[in-house]
Amino acid sequence: MKPLADLYQALDQTNKTQEKVAILTAFFREAPPGESLWALALLSGRRPRRQVKTSQLRAWAAERAGIPTWLFDECYDQTGDLAETIALLLPEPQARSTRSTGDWVALLSDLKHAGESEQRRTLHEAWDSLSSPERIVFNKLITGGFRIGVSQALVTRALGQATGIDPSLLAHRLMGEWNPRDVTFAELISPERAGEDLSRPYPFCLAHPLETGPEELGPIENWAVEWKWDGIRAELIRRGEGLFIWSRGEELVTERFPELGQLVNTLPEGTVLDGEILPYQGRPLGFSVLQTRLGRKSLTPKILREAPVAFMAYDLLEWQGKDLRGWPLDARRELLREALGHQPDRSGAPLLLGSEELALANWEEVAKKRLEASVHFTEGLMLKKRDAPYAAGRPKGIWWKWKTDPLSIDAVLIYAQAGHGRRAGLFTDYTLAVWEGEELVPFAKAYSGLSDQEIRQVDTFVKRHTLEKKGPVRVVVPELVFEIGFASVAPSPRHRAGVAVRFPRIIRWRRDKKAREADTLATLRSMAHQPENLRPARPIQLDLFRDANPSDTTTLKLQLPVKETGEVDA
Repeated sequence: MKPLADLYQALDQTNKTQEKVAILTAFFREAPPGESLWALALLSGRRPRRQVKTSQLRAWAAERAGIPTWLFDECYDQTGDLAETIALLLPEPQARSTRSTGDWVALLSDLKHAGESEQRRTLHEAWDSLSSPERIVFNKLITGGFRIGVSQALVTRALGQATGIDPSLLAHRLMGEWNPRDVTFAELISPERAGEDLSRPYPFCLAHPLETGPEELGPIENWAVEWKWDGIRAELIRRGEGLFIWSRGEELVTERFPELGQLVNTLPEGTVLDGEILPYQGRPLGFSVLQTRLGRKSLTPKILREAPVAFMAYDLLEWQGKDLRGWPLDARRELLREALGHQPDRSGAPLLLGSEELALANWEEVAKKRLEASVHFTEGLMLKKRDAPYAAGRPKGIWWKWKTDPLSIDAVLIYAQAGHGRRAGLFTDYTLAVWEGEELVPFAKAYSGLSDQEIRQVDTFVKRHTLEKKGPVRVVVPELVFEIGFASVAPSPRHRAGVAVRFPRIIRWRRDKKAREADTLATLRSMAHQPENLRPARPIQLDLFRDANPSDTTTLKLQLPVKETGEVDA
């Protein structure tokens, strides 16, 4: 495991992109093939699952270090990283292991079927045979928390430099479900690899946020403008005899959306669509509706009925087996219109939708249209260069996302918790609350938005104004006020506040406000997008003046949204 441990240390000690690429390139050129294979697997997110509870790991590590668990926990609070804490506290190794990374991963996988005493003995023996850097990597494999600050694009770039293989081909191969136990490093990087997985997705093209006005992009005629849909980014692949759906997180989610499986009968073989899975019933329903079916172990007919989905396609990457990614956007979208015609013959809402280009004459009209985003249940606008190819990763200058300004509310800090990694020892994880009468009700956690100097100032406040300790959490004097921004608010019976906010972050520290001047829960609830919880409008007949003379009765037919309870919201 030494090559991987050395790689981890080297990458962890720099934040410079070119240095990281050079380190990775040298590693892939010099490391044994087995170590290179497992490094690729781990760097692309193929981490072994955690087989030991964190509480057991802490207890066994404290026992091996010869210290009480309370002292171990204090050290952990200061270090902020469990793997590093264990490595620092353990005594010097009694022997040196020559096991490879693959051997250690196999050993950890076997722990699943071992008893508690066997697990404890195995970990003690492993710790006794590894150096401190190797222990850190081993501990991160145990906890399932192996992560290094390098993107997939950097990995494929370095691998391409080390092997001479086109990085775009390597990126495609590293997508999808491949197992380092079933393939060799030589097979993975071979110029001509037979039997490419039919289900394998293409690397996604990602957008940069637009920080300035769109007029700086040049003539609007060079850009296609469409809504930025608020769903699950996915590729829908129709190859061979099957249909496969991959999320942007490289997770095969076909079984989570069984209704989309009908497209296998209508889409031509050799079709790959890039788009968004949306909750949809005549119109988008809002992301909170989609959340009701995510994470469920089983999808009941009731869930499928209450949270139906459709695939909103906005790009065509492959058509009839031909890779179109090198084509300009306009040419790809022309063929996309043809692909959208292959719709299943079914009653009700369509399964396959097309993200239409917005017909806007100038940037002023684009700016006005952006203000309508929430009405269409979108996050803002996408601006795509018409003559640009579909590129892997996040190339600058071809796709821009122009989100709407966030909602915001002034809230009070009530709890704080120490961060991890580089923020270890500093209280950087904050729980915010708003007023309901005389009580502060928590509604969100925020981890970002303050400068380093502000973080240190809040950390000092927390340490000096702690009212109570609840494990790693500090209850603090409710005094600091922050403006919290978020993308949207939706009713949520699972949260004490009755609402859930998406993507909360700190906008600024409101030093000009006292705690009692923070906002109320009523204000926060008023921001909730109630239409997300409504079914599409349906005809309802109301008889007015029913107590009047029958000849005077007037019938009024309205299209009104109806709640899940059947009540009319009007």
